[in-house]
Amino acid sequence: MATRGGIKHFWGPVRALLRNVPESNVLLGLSILTGILCGLAAVLLKVSIHAIQEGLAGILPGRWPYLVLPGVGMLLSLLIVRYVIKDNIGHGVTKVLQAVSKNESRIKRHNCWSSLVTSALTIGFGGSVGAEAPIVYTGAAIGSNLGRYSGMSYRGMTLLLGCGAAGAVAGIFNAPLAGVLFTLEILLFNLSMSGVLPLLLSSISATLVSYLILGKQSPFAASVTPFAMQNIPFYVLLGMFCGLTALYFIHTTLSMEDRLGRLKNPYVKWFLSAVSLGLLIFLFPPLHGEGYNFLGPLLNGAQNLDFGGDTPLEFFLQWKWSIPFFFLLVLLLKVFSMTFTNAGGGVGGTFGPTLFVGAVAGFVVAYSLNLLRPGLVPVSNFVLVGMAGLMAGVMQAPLTAIFLIAEISNGYDLLVPLILTSAVSYGVTRLFEKYSIYTKRIAASGELLTHDSDQAVLTLMHASDLIEEDFCTVRIDATLGELVQAVEQSERNIFPVLDSKGRFQGFVTLASIRKDMFSPELYPQKHVYNYMQTAPEYVYADEPMDSVMRKFEKTGAWNLPMVDKDRKYLGFLSKSKIFNAYREELKDFSHD
Repeated sequence: MATRGGIKHFWGPVRALLRNVPESNVLLGLSILTGILCGLAAVLLKVSIHAIQEGLAGILPGRWPYLVLPGVGMLLSLLIVRYVIKDNIGHGVTKVLQAVSKNESRIKRHNCWSSLVTSALTIGFGGSVGAEAPIVYTGAAIGSNLGRYSGMSYRGMTLLLGCGAAGAVAGIFNAPLAGVLFTLEILLFNLSMSGVLPLLLSSISATLVSYLILGKQSPFAASVTPFAMQNIPFYVLLGMFCGLTALYFIHTTLSMEDRLGRLKNPYVKWFLSAVSLGLLIFLFPPLHGEGYNFLGPLLNGAQNLDFGGDTPLEFFLQWKWSIPFFFLLVLLLKVFSMTFTNAGGGVGGTFGPTLFVGAVAGFVVAYSLNLLRPGLVPVSNFVLVGMAGLMAGVMQAPLTAIFLIAEISNGYDLLVPLILTSAVSYGVTRLFEKYSIYTKRIAASGELLTHDSDQAVLTLMHASDLIEEDFCTVRIDATLGELVQAVEQSERNIFPVLDSKGRFQGFVTLASIRKDMFSPELYPQKHVYNYMQTAPEYVYADEPMDSVMRKFEKTGAWNLPMVDKDRKYLGFLSKSKIFNAYREELKDFSHD
């Protein structure tokens, strides 16, 4: 409570001062501050992961600790989340999308640090996930909370949330352009050109902070060879392979999450996941942690392959054709190791595993082609381009994939194959899967914001906020005389008909009783059910607005009743009120 009071005491005068400054100017200043904080957070996460890994390697050298340590990291994260944070912080990018569409871009304060701590423990101890999604969640939380405490509008908070995500990606990769594109493509904000400026400022600020503290480090430094036109068919082949791998990645991950999610006891789930992950990492050392350190030999031509120490599968290095087979197994099993890590209580994302699997996919294709004809294609180039290809498919963000790999590898010489492979992979994936791994579950619930302004505005609207309750209800067994009394008291021309338990049965319109209401002799003889009409459709309080609009379009009605799951009457929803609310929401959503 003291911390919360201190925050309010600090931000009170700041908010009062900012009221006199145009929001657009405040946004620019806060975007820079957001970028600086995100850059520091990215540095802290990277340093923490490396410190834990090096410390454990010094204390417990060798391969055998790989059987146990990943499970220990998962357990520590599970305990922190369960007993300290007491909130679900997994699937960071998806949570950011949900915050924008469902929670007015508000993210809880603890997310400014909780994902950092738990992901550092998870990955530092060997969990087979990436640090990028947790840092995106952290950056988005920083931006969201700065916007909230500064009294920003929904649009301002959404922009700052996007600035946080852009700064986080830029800070962890030293790739400012990729940070901006990540926000525009993956987080799906419908921004005007003026909205891009805060993203750029945040990305540049985060990149400079990371660069000043850590230098221009990159785990993806490669010996790139010049692009050769004769290799275009092979890059197309790589794109097709990446597209199919992306489909496997998405559907296997979601299917495994569903199956493991059926285990209700978190400690049973942790135990099974820890044992499975430990065995996988022991047999396949490249599955340890993010796996980036195992990509070094692949990025430099695969001259000296090293599986990272003693492993029962070391014999795979003895035969040429067994090497791509081994790495194909790594590619397939990375999805399992990643899912086991998250299901067992670890905190991490799919961004890093996507890059890793893409690199391995590029290696498998290039190495196999070179076994058929030595020196046919450059392995390093294919490893880098494979990373972009898989990102384009799994995340369905080809521009982010192209420029991220170009920036972090200094591989702009590969721009043509990056574009070609990413486009092919994206196209193959979209043939069979409409949504990315981040958006598939949200789309199923109808809560996904998209680049379509109409769809985005409908997503932000809630049917329960538009309900009209000023209707006089009548019982289904009421007489015409009682109905006429209701007409005298009401200003509306629709009268909902309910049964004794308050359940909606139908409605009576003023037009349907006009002929009889001036004949008093009929009052005791006629009843409400003689005039009642049934509703063509029902609207539910928690129903997505795009579904509501489809019902209005299908029925041609101007008013539809709203009921709960037990069909108890709540009110009416009118098309005219929806249109008015839509215009106001669109004005605020696209305000420049």
